Amino acid sequence: MTAYEYPYLSPHQTIAHDLSPWQQELAAALEAIFAKGMHKLDEVVVELNQSRVRPPQGGSWSRENFTALMRELGE
Repeated sequence: MTAYEYPYLSPHQTIAHDLSPWQQELAAALEAIFAKGMHKLDEVVVELNQSRVRPPQGGSWSRENFTALMRELGE
């Protein structure tokens, strides 16, 4: 018998395709940020700017480009 797993604990449950290497790096950076207990948007943006992961267009992360990217990736 297999162990029961609560259905909402799979971090990749909504992904219909493989992640690109950049998406994998972004996901790892976000997981590390959340593991530090940082969940507020401004905290996440500051931490992303301190990471090696850059936005797709380059430059720095901002509230605007982060939320726009999350909206796009969530479609």
